[in-house]
Amino acid sequence: MDNPRREISVKVQTRFLSGESEPDDDRYVFAYTITLANTGDIGARLLTRHWVITDGDGEVQEVHGEGVIGETPYLKPGGGFRYTSGAVLTTPMGTMHGAYQWVDDDGEPFDAAIPLFRLAIPGLLH
Repeated sequence: MDNPRREISVKVQTRFLSGESEPDDDRYVFAYTITLANTGDIGARLLTRHWVITDGDGEVQEVHGEGVIGETPYLKPGGGFRYTSGAVLTTPMGTMHGAYQWVDDDGEPFDAAIPLFRLAIPGLLH
């Protein structure tokens, strides 16, 4: 971000959902929990998201959409928002990254990067 007034921290935790996965059918289900924090000094509303999801075979899927989990959260300075969503891969490992598009209280749009994170079944990677 090029403006220190507009700072959104993005943290990610992932987990493999073995009960919803069907490895024999190449279906691997993962949950990810995103924690957003407004560490800047101006309020902002999340408008849209852009995900790049890459499976273990290098196949890429891009997802664009409004808000997250049906919401467009507003974060005042010092405020936060946490949500959990999921992804289904055809391989036991993959990655996700992307960006959230925001608008600040001055009406200026900006992006907050979603850092690259790995989805992998436990024990697959050492």
